[in-house]
Amino acid sequence: MKSIGLFFGSFNPIHLGHIALAGYIFEFSGVDEIWFIVSPRNPLKEQKELIDEQLRLRMIELAIEEKEYLKASDIEFDMPKPSYTINTLQALSENNEEDNFILIIGSDNMVIFDQWKDYQKILENYSILVYPRKGFDYEPFEEIYPDMHIMEEAPFFEISSTEIREMIKNKQDAAKWLHPEVYRFILENELYR
Repeated sequence: MKSIGLFFGSFNPIHLGHIALAGYIFEFSGVDEIWFIVSPRNPLKEQKELIDEQLRLRMIELAIEEKEYLKASDIEFDMPKPSYTINTLQALSENNEEDNFILIIGSDNMVIFDQWKDYQKILENYSILVYPRKGFDYEPFEEIYPDMHIMEEAPFFEISSTEIREMIKNKQDAAKWLHPEVYRFILENELYR
């Protein structure tokens, strides 16, 4: 039986903060693998700047090539849109009965967790790891969700995919925030221009 951390997101684009956080979780939470689940469409997010999911998946593959414990997943590509986490979790559990899945979320999602479809079912059936994000205070929610595990020592990264998209759009150098192969892919395909 494997213990697998699930890192859901748009990854528009994946950046070095995502990779470093996944490395930290792998190192300190006891999971055997971490899967990046690419969300084609997030029901709680604006979609106007979202590039094609195949491009986002390819960037993840480029970013994690050297790391055997990281995987890219397109499971949501063939599922009904928008993507609801509970449906994906159930599909993964049915297809991998021997494995234990752990949901990884940011504190920005913890504060709106009650807006998630069937959030009670998620709480009842899956462990949840929470990494703190700047501007989203999780402390008032610790009593509401006592079973969520806060990764208080997780590193914090002063960058977001939104900021990276803006940098690229404005022809600024975003190289320090992206895996070199990902940055090359973005420039060659003229993404986020």
